[in-house]
This record gives sequence, C-alpha cells and structure tokens, in this order.
Amino acid sequence: MEQISFCGTVCTECPAFLATQKDADDERREIAELWSKQYNAEIKPEDVNCDGCLSKGGRLFFHCNVCEVRLCGQEKGLKNCAYCDEYACAKLMPIFELAPQAKATLYKIRKKINVID
Repeated sequence: MEQISFCGTVCTECPAFLATQKDADDERREIAELWSKQYNAEIKPEDVNCDGCLSKGGRLFFHCNVCEVRLCGQEKGLKNCAYCDEYACAKLMPIFELAPQAKATLYKIRKKINVID
C-alpha cells in the first residue's frame, strides 16, 4: 500500500524506507554515501532507517525527527499537506526545490479531493 508523507514524498518508494523494510545494510551504506554527497551532509548508514514519516513510534530517517513540515502536519492532525488550508506554505518550498515529485504528488491529491480545479 502506498504511503505518502506530509510533504508529498512517497515513502513506499523511498530508498531509505525500502532498505529498512528489507533490513538491507548494503543498501543503507550506498544510500548514506549517495545522500551525503548529494546533500552535502554527513549521513551514516545507521541514519538510514525509516518506517515512513507518518509512522508513530517507528524508525525514522534522522532528519524526520526535526522536519518542520512533519511536525506541523502532526500538530494539525493532517493526512498530508494536501489537506491543509494553508497549502502551499513556505515550509514546503525547500522540499519542493529538492523533490519536485513531492509537489506533483500533493497536487494530484488536492485535485482528487476537489480543492483545486
């Protein structure tokens, strides 16, 4: 079943989510190396554990614990940001720049729930 995070990232297609579900340490190492270079950050293989941003009490990629979009969505009790009255707020813009597919996912949801034409 498809799991969509607050920001529109499809968790069930995310390499960190997939590696976690398979418990694949070799994939975690590859992802950590790739993302460290891609995002100019120090990401360790042990940071690449995630059951999806919507999980409660599950494993989360280290950034998810401080993600202001996730925290906001939780506080508002949203399924994801497509359902927010303040969509698309400034918190989403950096994510949309890094992951335009997340914006497209939320747009499709908003269209489906008839928030937009």
